[in-house]
Formats: sequence, C-alpha cells, structure tokens
Amino acid sequence: MRKLHNFAFILVLGLFACKDKTKPTDKFNASAPVSVDIAIASAQVVDKVIEVNGSVVASEFVDIRPETNGRIVFLQIPEGKMVAAGTVLAKLNDADLQAQLQKIKVQLELANINEQRNKKLVQAKGINQSDYDISLQQVNSLKADMAYTQSLIDKTVIKAPFAGQMGLKQVSLGAFISTATTIATLQKVDQLKVDFTLPEVYQNYIKVGKKVTVESIANPGVKMSATIAAIEPQIIATTRNIKVRANLQGKLIPGAYTKVFLGENQQKPSILVPSNVIIPDSKVKQLVVVKDGKAKFINVETGYRTASAVEITSGVQVGDSLVVAGMLFVRDGSDLKIGKTLPLADIIK
Repeated sequence: MRKLHNFAFILVLGLFACKDKTKPTDKFNASAPVSVDIAIASAQVVDKVIEVNGSVVASEFVDIRPETNGRIVFLQIPEGKMVAAGTVLAKLNDADLQAQLQKIKVQLELANINEQRNKKLVQAKGINQSDYDISLQQVNSLKADMAYTQSLIDKTVIKAPFAGQMGLKQVSLGAFISTATTIATLQKVDQLKVDFTLPEVYQNYIKVGKKVTVESIANPGVKMSATIAAIEPQIIATTRNIKVRANLQGKLIPGAYTKVFLGENQQKPSILVPSNVIIPDSKVKQLVVVKDGKAKFINVETGYRTASAVEITSGVQVGDSLVVAGMLFVRDGSDLKIGKTLPLADIIK
C-alpha cells in the first residue's frame, strides 16, 4: 500500500515539472523575406565554338589488286616510296595468252591472203559476192579475237593508277593471286583531307568554303587550317549526324585522329547565365526570376554551353532579374530581399 502511494506522488511531481517547461520557439519564419543576390540578364556576343572528332584521309587511296587470277612472275613494290602514274608494279604469267595471240596472228595472215584473192576474183566476176563477204567476215572476226586476247594480256600487267606513296608489300614473287588479293596500297599524300561528323543541331556551323581549325593529338597545341570542301547531302539516320569533308593545309599521316573546331557562321547576341543557377527537373529546366518582389520559377530552354555558362534560348528576356545566389531557400512565390546586384558578365567568366 505504501509503494502505491509513492508511485502516485512521483507521477504528480512529473506532471508539474512538464507544465513548468517553456515551449520551444520556432526560429524559422516561413513568411520572412529570403535574402538573395541577383543579376540582370543582358545580351552578349559569344564566340561559339564546338569541338568534334575527325580523321585524316588521303585525297586518293586504292588497294592494288589484279584484274585476273595468275602467278606473279614480276614484282617491284617500293615500300613507302613515291611512284609515278603508270609504273609497273607486278606482272602475272601470260604464257598461254601469248601463245593464243600468236596463233590468232597466223590465222589472220592467212585470212588476209584469202580476202585479197577473193577481192580480185569478185571484181573479175570469178566468184559470187557472198563468197567474198565470208572471207572478209573471217578477217574481221580474227581481228576481234586478237584484240580480246591482247586485253587479257594487258590485265596481267599491274600498274600504279596515279602518282602516290606505296604502302607495304602484301605478296611475294611466285605467289598465285586472285582478284581479291591485295598486293599493296597506294595513297596520294600530297593533298590531305579531314572527314568529321557533327550533330545535325549544329548544321549552321558548316558551309562549303568555310575555314575550320584542326589539331592533331600527336602534336597538341599545333593548329592547322582546313577548308570545308563538301557536305554529305543526307544525314546519317542511325546517329543523326552530318558528315563533312575538308581540305587540310598541313602534313599529317592518313588515318590520324584529330580534333576539329568550328565556330558559328553568324554570331548573334545571346543570353548566358551561370550553369549553377539552372534548376534541373525530370522534364524541364528552370530559373528563378524576380517579379514584383517575389520569386517566380520559369521554364527555360538551353543551347550552347561553356565551362561555366549556359546559353538561354527561350524563357528569359533581356532585363529580367535572375536570382544567382540564395536559391536554396527560395520557393515559388516567396518574398525576396534583394542583397547585391552582381554583373552577369563577371559571374560567368
């Protein structure tokens, strides 16, 4: 019974102790203005430059292959050296064709004799015109056979189609090769080109005759100039890219990996904002602007980017007050207390 009275006494003391405690003060006042810094949106002429990857190609390139099958009886491939157009690089065995050509020549000599004899006879009314026509037709047929055989012999001689630098030899003397066999490569390296692709959204960065800057990863910092010579008329459907070819003024090895820098064809004023003031959302991008002393979240579209700034293509007008500091505590419709008005150009440097 005594234990029960003690417990009731302790409970009563606890209740009085709770009443004596003061209520905690809520230090955060949601209705208080939020202190922010702003910047005034202004138009700036920005030198927009994009970087894409490119590859150096020779102005002319060919895999040297034979036009017929056969065994190599002559081979002269000056690896890595320049050759003139028409230089004989290899020759295939043509003994059977030469024998066939000689046989046709003998037959043609006899056919010519018969044709001349019949020509005199037909003039003397000794034979019919049809007999002479047959002998004349035989002469023409043998001439055609001889021309065809000579063309087969010509195909056994492999020549350089243009002046250029030879690649490495791929076959040896005495090898039997087919029309699918590559003997060597030939490239015209005195005139080089650069092939590159860029997204179709940047199609206003290219036009025929425009100068672009090329930098090789083998020589970083060394800039070369190239002139756009041609643009593929069809966009690559799988990548949505445009293929471009430019004539390069410089010396590089064909196949070299390069960086190509392109600028806009026409520079137009743009609104740039610091990249850290863009509020990304799952579907849209937003900025906070000041309207009548209150915060307003607006949807924007972005374009060109630099290391510290983003171009705003729509949603912001010149003269708008953009919140650039203190956005963490800002909500849509919050009252704002303007602290500093910062120069926008200094923020994005």
